[in-house]
Amino acid sequence: MTVAQPRADAILDALGGVANVDEIDPCTTRLRSIVKDPSLVDPALLRAAGAFGVMISGRVVQVVVGPHADTVATDLADLM
Repeated sequence: MTVAQPRADAILDALGGVANVDEIDPCTTRLRSIVKDPSLVDPALLRAAGAFGVMISGRVVQVVVGPHADTVATDLADLM
């Protein structure tokens, strides 16, 4: 059984949309993002999109997506 790759479009929506995201970078198994308004981030939607975990500290949102982090980050860059 393989693990499905998280969906970039759903992750972007759960982060509050393109207008809310200042930066997204892959970091091993995570996506590290800086958002304008953390209150627009929906952790439940991030998990529904395939995230294993979500950590929010101020404007920094880390989304644990597993070994697909680089691929998801590339997909997110294409959407933005």
